[in-house]
Amino acid sequence: MLAAWRRKHITCADRRGGAPAPGLQNGSADMDLPRYPYHQSLEQRSGQPQRRPVVIVGAGPVGLTLALDLAKRDVPVVVIDDSDRIGEGSRAVCWAKKTLEVFDRLGVGEGVAREGVRWQRGRVFHGEREAYAFDLLPESHHKMPAMVNLQQDQVEARLVRAVQLDPRIELRGRHELIGLEQDEAGVTLNVRTPDGLFDMRADWVVACDGARSPTRTLLGLGFQGQVFEDRFLIADVRLGAGERPRGLDPTRPERWFWFDPPFHPGQSVLLHAQADGLWRIDFQLGREANVEVERDSGRIRARVAAMLDTHRFELVWSSIYQFCCRRAERFRVGRVLLAGDAAHQVSPFGARGANSGVQDADNLGWKLAAMLRGEAGEALLDSYEAERITAAVDNIGHSTRATDFISPKSALSRRLRRAALDLAAHAEFAKPLVNSGRLSMPTDCPDSPLNTPDIEAWPGGPAPGCHAPDAPLDGGWLGEQLRHGGFTLLAFGAAADFNGRLLTLPLDGLAAQRYAAEPGSVYLIRPDAVVAARWRHFDAAALRAALARAHGRAL
Repeated sequence: MLAAWRRKHITCADRRGGAPAPGLQNGSADMDLPRYPYHQSLEQRSGQPQRRPVVIVGAGPVGLTLALDLAKRDVPVVVIDDSDRIGEGSRAVCWAKKTLEVFDRLGVGEGVAREGVRWQRGRVFHGEREAYAFDLLPESHHKMPAMVNLQQDQVEARLVRAVQLDPRIELRGRHELIGLEQDEAGVTLNVRTPDGLFDMRADWVVACDGARSPTRTLLGLGFQGQVFEDRFLIADVRLGAGERPRGLDPTRPERWFWFDPPFHPGQSVLLHAQADGLWRIDFQLGREANVEVERDSGRIRARVAAMLDTHRFELVWSSIYQFCCRRAERFRVGRVLLAGDAAHQVSPFGARGANSGVQDADNLGWKLAAMLRGEAGEALLDSYEAERITAAVDNIGHSTRATDFISPKSALSRRLRRAALDLAAHAEFAKPLVNSGRLSMPTDCPDSPLNTPDIEAWPGGPAPGCHAPDAPLDGGWLGEQLRHGGFTLLAFGAAADFNGRLLTLPLDGLAAQRYAAEPGSVYLIRPDAVVAARWRHFDAAALRAALARAHGRAL
């Protein structure tokens, strides 16, 4: 009976997906991944620091995204990394719709969506029965899917290749930051290379150098939050010929999560399909797990075999991890800014780590470029810290609540969780109580200092500080038009005057519905596709004031 249940239910997909940290050999052939080998720079050859507008520390997904964003805005960038290659293992695997839209503007979104596994439905099981299911994007007509599973090394490969093709970006491998000093005019970075130490000079530095960020350490910034005691095992596996799970439509991959399954009693398990025929499995091990014992490949294989009811699979990569839900005290210290894991860390349940880091870069790129062009004051960079700390607090809250539900710390918490799971199968009110990880969504900032508040009642539609929704247009997508690099004015069924991208949209389209537009409605959209202001009728003076505020000039 159990084997039949497994054959019926372990069937997320017949295709693709991802994971975190070190373990067995990665399934991707190293020769297929681009490198960025060390070479001497002009500073080293001349012995004189060369001033750079922006230096990014860290060549992971966040640093590479920010570099491409700035280059698209004609800002020259140097990216330094202490390695010269892409990291091993799937690590981050789930890329959310907002992140895919950012990638799309940078020229890699369609490739990621094409190579990865698209999904939007998830199912949660309690024991052998389904507790409930959810849909991340129940409405249609969006260019990008709700979620795509693609291993982090494959995403990084696409970003590295795009960076290497852009003459405005210099990617330097085996450059380790060991010292940092700043003054009113800029930042001096002391860097160690195979040829010794040298100094770099930058107007601005962005730390995208991960959870153990040397830059954050050099700044003396502490972390706020907590470290969870529970340990989890990640295993990337490839099933043998004829052993591919069957049962559901293989063209409709899903996220599967079990509480207390028969093949791993008392704990939880998460399953995702990955690209290249891999499957990502996360096993909860508990607080008392012996890490050295659990690392044994034979023990890992036994866990996987018990779940899949077969020994015919290849164990491609594995890792054991604990996770944190915490953030840096500040995201800006003078001319140094923090982004990604250097600024905040969350649990992997909900795919909020890499996605929120890419969204940091999306928020920061246009602001830094505006500063360098003299179009904005430093208040605009202060808004980066304010908005992204709001997002970090939101993500940490979701991750902490998910972790508390997945790993209850008391007998009462365990009883409450069981009651919620039992009720969710047949009572709608109980479904929101079940938390296997709320999946990544962009955080709105209704209190951002860049917003111009509504002056009229406006039921429905995205308010100032909210992310602008996509919608189909004749021959394309609204989201593509909003991501041209500057501010955009949307005018619904009426004339308007704007020294920038002006889109006049009909009132009978899906865009008008999603924006709750009436004849004459106008929206001002920021370069990162966030609503800055909206009015029922165009007003040139109000538009000028809103633009000044959105650039930080009115703060």
